[in-house]
Amino acid sequence: MGANLALQSRMTQLGLTQEELAARLNRALQEITGRSGDVSSRTVRNLLNGSSRRPIGRTCAALERVFGCPVAELGLSAPSSMQHPPEDPVRRRDFIASTTGTAAAAIPLAKQRRAVGMTDVTRAAAGIDQLVEADDRQGGHATLAAEALDGRAEVLELQQRNASERVRRSLYALAAEYTTIAAWACIDLRDLDTAQRHLNESATFAGLSQDPATGMRVWINMAMLAYQRKNWPEQLAAAQAASASPAARKDPLFSSMGRVRLALAHAYLGDPRAAQQALGAAQDTLQKAGNEPRPRWTAFYGQAELNHLAAIILNRNGESANAEAMAHRALAKIPAEFKRNRALATCQLATAQLRQGDPEQATETVSNVFAIMDGAPMPGRMRTLIGDFHRDLLRLAPSTMYARDWADRTRDEWSRA
Repeated sequence: MGANLALQSRMTQLGLTQEELAARLNRALQEITGRSGDVSSRTVRNLLNGSSRRPIGRTCAALERVFGCPVAELGLSAPSSMQHPPEDPVRRRDFIASTTGTAAAAIPLAKQRRAVGMTDVTRAAAGIDQLVEADDRQGGHATLAAEALDGRAEVLELQQRNASERVRRSLYALAAEYTTIAAWACIDLRDLDTAQRHLNESATFAGLSQDPATGMRVWINMAMLAYQRKNWPEQLAAAQAASASPAARKDPLFSSMGRVRLALAHAYLGDPRAAQQALGAAQDTLQKAGNEPRPRWTAFYGQAELNHLAAIILNRNGESANAEAMAHRALAKIPAEFKRNRALATCQLATAQLRQGDPEQATETVSNVFAIMDGAPMPGRMRTLIGDFHRDLLRLAPSTMYARDWADRTRDEWSRA
């Protein structure tokens, strides 16, 4: 007889190796009969290569429990004592699970919870890209956070079912992804305590997933949250963890992400030389990054985003002219649909102009933020930046007409938001 392709297909769908299936069958036998099973990887191999097409009753019972279907759908034949009635395949009999004739009271298959496979993982992951795209367009908002947590709940429900080690790790990675999206939305909204709680949960899920890219995302968001909290030592620690992560060691793009976060931390800790060195390293490593497939969430990061972050670092280091140049470079490349990112870079451009003693031009520049974000909610993080600009402008040019017009404009925009 030839290979059992039906069984092989079901095992591939669930991500099971021969050893894992044997272990799952033995656990099923323990549940059915109350005695430890003796299924080995050799038993599974014989089922796969076709040398065994009619397993004994208890093995059939275990197979049906693991896969949630009659053994006939696995390319196998059951003993006559446990043949399923053809006229009603949904309502199945309890199994006769022992070759000695001992009856085992098994749960009817119609009431069992189906095992989870990689097709379920793919289906559960589909929502992540939609949430990332919504964030790219609008920035973080409460609906985005709620939808991400709904996605996580669905993934964690799948985690309660039977699954192979590979599938289980993939589900933990998805749980980390969804939770990190919720955390990022809260960071953008400046709901920092909730963001911290979500990131703590993300770190746990990412560790259980053993997925380097997922772990990298959590560290980057940890650094972002610490930046928003103005906790510069914690920002540095998170950036160092990101830079030393397996993902950063393997992929220059992830390495660049970590190094630019190091540069931000050093700048705000008052070490401009270390900040410049880390920024240069981030630029160098980004040039080495290829176009290999990466998670959708990394799409925001490239030369444009690096230039935007460089503008922040240079503004902090007191190099406003260079910061202005970097902000212009960022805006030349940030896609128009990335409204939030374009608005943030515009804030940095205005800040650089203000610090060079040109408050009127800076005011004209920062006013563009409202046009860029037209139709999209103004994230709390952006409101904070605009508030900082507002205070600096009124300190430098409090009695000018353009400063008064700006104050009126911001009051009007905030009241409509």
